Amino acid sequence: MSLLIDIDGPVATLTLNRPEKRNAMNDALIAELAGFCANPPDGVRVAILTGEGDHFCAGLDLAEQVERSTDEAMAHSRMWHDYLDKVQFGGLPMVTAMRGAVIGGGLEVASACHVRVAAPDVKFQLPEGKRGFFVGGGATVRVGRIIGPDRLTEMMLTGRTYGAEEGALLGLCHYVADDPMDTARELAEQIASNARLSNYFAIHGVARINAMAPEEGFFTEALCTALAQTSPDAEEGFRAFLEKRAPNFQ
Repeated sequence: MSLLIDIDGPVATLTLNRPEKRNAMNDALIAELAGFCANPPDGVRVAILTGEGDHFCAGLDLAEQVERSTDEAMAHSRMWHDYLDKVQFGGLPMVTAMRGAVIGGGLEVASACHVRVAAPDVKFQLPEGKRGFFVGGGATVRVGRIIGPDRLTEMMLTGRTYGAEEGALLGLCHYVADDPMDTARELAEQIASNARLSNYFAIHGVARINAMAPEEGFFTEALCTALAQTSPDAEEGFRAFLEKRAPNFQ
């Protein structure tokens, strides 16, 4: 199987399982990942995404690419956009545990996740220009929002590689850890203990609000606040605070 799935209580671990290819993505693998994120099993509240072996994902598997017409190439890119939208907005908080190569499509997959943990040996790169290609899985939007369009342009023109510490300064990863899976599990368990609606609005609200004009963003934030703060979980959180205990969210 190209995607291994292990479920432990509220946390699912998804492992890209093509180590002989440095976990390079093909259409079947990205479809499996998107399908899980769009329809997670009952009880799963957060997912960890990692790669088997020494690498997270070395990008698109060029050995499986076929000759496409212009309209077919555009449809293929739009398919990736649809799949990675399901990763980002499927409803599950996604935590990545990354080692080695996080290159091309691998960086596009990582940037669709919400919390990113990198080992010290991680290398972030978008080398498509060196091969006569252009990014097609959402890097111009997702990576561009993380590091800014000017730095993204330079990264794409030069094929520049960023290590883990540089990537953390830029926002390509949030944590650098010798054992990224240990850190990812700790973070996933923390996230799983949050109220569902709070997690939902963090995933759906923040990205969309930041794409709005300020006036629309403030209004949408107020709607999220009103819905979250009048939910049963908010009532439980308030009672738990007064009673000096951990909340028991639904």
